[in-house]
This record gives sequence, C-alpha cells and structure tokens, in this order.
Amino acid sequence: MVTSPSGTGTRRMPPWLHKRLPASGDIEATRRLLADLHLNTVCQSARCPNQGECFASRTATFMILGNTCTRNCRFCAVEYGQPEAIDEDEPRRVAEAARRLGLKHIVVTSVTRDDLPDGGAGHFAATITALRQALPGAYIEVLTPDFRGSRAALAAVARARPDIFNHNVETVPRFYPDVRPQADYRRSLDVLKQMKELDATIYTKSGLMVGVGESREEVLAVMADLRAVNCDILTIGQYLRPSPRHLEIKEYVPPETFTWYAQKGREMGFLYVAAGPYVRSSYHAAEFSVKIAGVK
Repeated sequence: MVTSPSGTGTRRMPPWLHKRLPASGDIEATRRLLADLHLNTVCQSARCPNQGECFASRTATFMILGNTCTRNCRFCAVEYGQPEAIDEDEPRRVAEAARRLGLKHIVVTSVTRDDLPDGGAGHFAATITALRQALPGAYIEVLTPDFRGSRAALAAVARARPDIFNHNVETVPRFYPDVRPQADYRRSLDVLKQMKELDATIYTKSGLMVGVGESREEVLAVMADLRAVNCDILTIGQYLRPSPRHLEIKEYVPPETFTWYAQKGREMGFLYVAAGPYVRSSYHAAEFSVKIAGVK
C-alpha cells in the first residue's frame, strides 16, 4: 500500500510494482559490514526499494560526505540540515568495503555539500584514488551533485578518472521549482557537458524519474537535451513517494511506456538505456560495464 497522490489515503500499487522480497542471502552480512566500517549508503538513507535485493547480492551504493544534505529536494528521503565535518578516513573505508564485497563495478554518490568550497569534489577524487589502489581492475562510477556548476570542482573529479560520471537531471524542467528548488536544469546539463569537455573518455550518465505529472513529450525533450551534451547513458524509473510529506505520485507509469522510452533513447544514440518501474541510477549499474565496456 502507498499513499495516494492526493495524500488523503492509500491505494494499491498496480501489479507491475509488486516486488518479491529476496531470499535473506547476504542482506544482514552486508549491513553488518557497512555498519562495522561506519559507512553510509544511498540504499538506506534514501529508502531505496531495491535495497534488499542489492544487499542480498552483496552490493551497495556508497554515500560519502556524511548523511545530511544541504538541499531539500521534495522527492528525496535523505535527511536535510547542517552536515557534519568531512571524514578524511572515509575513502579508505569505502575502498575496504568494496574489496570485502568483491565489487567489480563500484558506485559512489554523496549528499550535496553546498557548505564546502569545492562542494566535496576533492573528497570524491580521494575516494576514486583509494578505490583504484585497492581494486585496480574495478570499474568506478560516481554520481555527484552539481557542485554549483564549478568547473574547477568538476576538473578535480575528472583528474581522478572515474570510468563513469553520473549527474541526474531527475525531472523535467517545468517541475524544478517544486521538485528541486535549489537546483537548475540548465546547470545540470552544463555539468554533464563540462565533464565531456574535460575528459571525453569518461562516460557520462544521467537519470530521471517519471510519474510526477510530466508528459511523454517533456521526457523526450529532456532525453534530446541530454544527447545534445553528449550524455552516453540514461536511466528512467518510477518515482515512489518515500513518505506522506514528500512529492505526490501523479501516475504509475506502465512497463510498456518504459520500454518505449528505452527504444526512443537507443534511437537517439544513447549507448545504454535502463528504463523500468524499479530502475534507479545505480540499480544493476554493472550491466553497462559488462555489456558495453567488456568488464568481466
């Protein structure tokens, strides 16, 4: 059961959103490892619906720079407020966790840190470096905030040479004032454009959620904008409301619409498109590195 779009009650999810709980597998072992190393994950902090599945398969998306965000986006469950000081040892512990989990494709994201001069870019670079040292054969993907559009911050990340640089546009531009009031659609596109200018060998990636009231035409327009800045990889997933205080769900988008978006994306020239109700930025992210980059 989920809160209804009107926020006045509950209604049943459609059949295609019924998700089978995974067998226990390594869920608790993954949680213990993360707790022992004092690491945050977006899986837990953002209440991702895929958390059980990913933890059971011994994978997680690390969230660096603390557990408190300086922005208050209406779709996100991550805590908003005054963040803590940077933990200088965190990159080492992220690398240790990735090593213990045996990850071949590692995804690192963060809260937004507008309080820091570089937005946390240096900490991203340090984490990438630590991962390269611990797991030289791994594929490294970072999902970063916009760093307020700072080219110097983006250059710091580019110099560390992640394999994939991800920055999500999240929604269509019409909804930015309500959904992402402290963000800017054109700035997010420019972040992706600048990364390609800084290092054309780094794959760029972005994602958006649907079901908040956008039209198909608006989604296609965003996809075209992303291709115009040479974005390589696209993810599209259903927005699911983390709590009654968050943004309302306007529509449960059917699977065939996601299939249509994926086909349109491939026709536009994206190297890889993942589109589906439970698709999230890092969900099954390793599929790209296996299919496109040939990582075993």
